[in-house]
Amino acid sequence: MLKFVKLSAVTVAASLLITTTAHAGVEDALQNICTIVKADDKGELRKKMKAVETNYRLKLQDYYNGVTCDGNSLIRTAFHANAIEAGTLLVKKMPKSQLNAPEADGKTLRAWVSDAGMMESPLAAVLNERI
Repeated sequence: MLKFVKLSAVTVAASLLITTTAHAGVEDALQNICTIVKADDKGELRKKMKAVETNYRLKLQDYYNGVTCDGNSLIRTAFHANAIEAGTLLVKKMPKSQLNAPEADGKTLRAWVSDAGMMESPLAAVLNERI
């Protein structure tokens, strides 16, 4: 019985270590994603997203809500930076249901874009067409 308890404790400790390491690895992998979006570097953004998808089996919608750039989501950051190419990629990769869902401040992307006076942006056209 003691052997089983020791084995269980080791298993739990190892799984916690792996989970913590994986979480830290994802954070490291996403570290400069805000800079990439702000620079409107679609190619680099695509590579970053592909690496996260391949290495951690995560899609954009899995980590989108956990990444903020100066308090804004990735798509809102693209709007602020007028990053049309990167923003278009993000909008097209995100499920429609999530594009219509309220973000951290309770506003949907469409409502936020309207309130921010950015409805004339080419990125707003892509967003409106998608949703």
